[in-house]
Amino acid sequence: MGQLDGKTAVVTGGTSGIGLAAAQRFAAEGAHVYITGRRKEALDQAAEQIGGNVTAVQADSADLASLDRLYATIAEAGHRIDVLFANAGGGEFATLADVTEDHFDTTFNINVKGTLFTVQKALTHLNDNSSIILTGSTAATVGNEAFGVYGASKAAIRALSRTWANELRGRNIRVNTIAPGPIHTPGIDGLAPNDEQAAQLRDTLAATVPLGRMGQPEEVANLALFLATNQSSFITGTEIFIDGGANQI
Repeated sequence: MGQLDGKTAVVTGGTSGIGLAAAQRFAAEGAHVYITGRRKEALDQAAEQIGGNVTAVQADSADLASLDRLYATIAEAGHRIDVLFANAGGGEFATLADVTEDHFDTTFNINVKGTLFTVQKALTHLNDNSSIILTGSTAATVGNEAFGVYGASKAAIRALSRTWANELRGRNIRVNTIAPGPIHTPGIDGLAPNDEQAAQLRDTLAATVPLGRMGQPEEVANLALFLATNQSSFITGTEIFIDGGANQI
């Protein structure tokens, strides 16, 4: 028996990196997983990688109509949600001097607005005793150069998770935040303009980690699975760092 047999899970931003790894892990443990992404080609590829127990829904988490379509699809299939992993997000480097209104709006729309309305619109579709997992970042608690707007957006995620854990306790819905450190994902590589500089960025990030390497999406997926199941039944409102000790030592 899988740890999520008979359960329904939703993973936003499930086409690559942490989201895809979590969707694969949830499906392998018996859940029917709904994944979202903005690009159909990437969604189709992700669904093929997951291999079964998956429904791919093209959706942009920052677009409320997209979220309505996602939850309508789930309801029409007769499913109710047991695990919601609000993972869709992203960011780009910009120093204080270089921040533009578009940079700010894009970052907060994806990371904060998208997460907030992903959770709000899920409320009537969530089972009692379910688990909500949010993707934060270690950037919320350190002053990484040129990552101020991104870090601020992830600090907002941490604040929202505390409030939601309190508001939803009457339904025994747990809300927790995962705070990844340097994880080797396509999003990290996308911060660099070319492959050579991407490799340099990975080396720089790995050097900041006491364990001497970047983390892998599958390692974050293992933590997401823990928070999705009754193994974490007495954990809510917390933030769990998965950073190889980078922010701890």
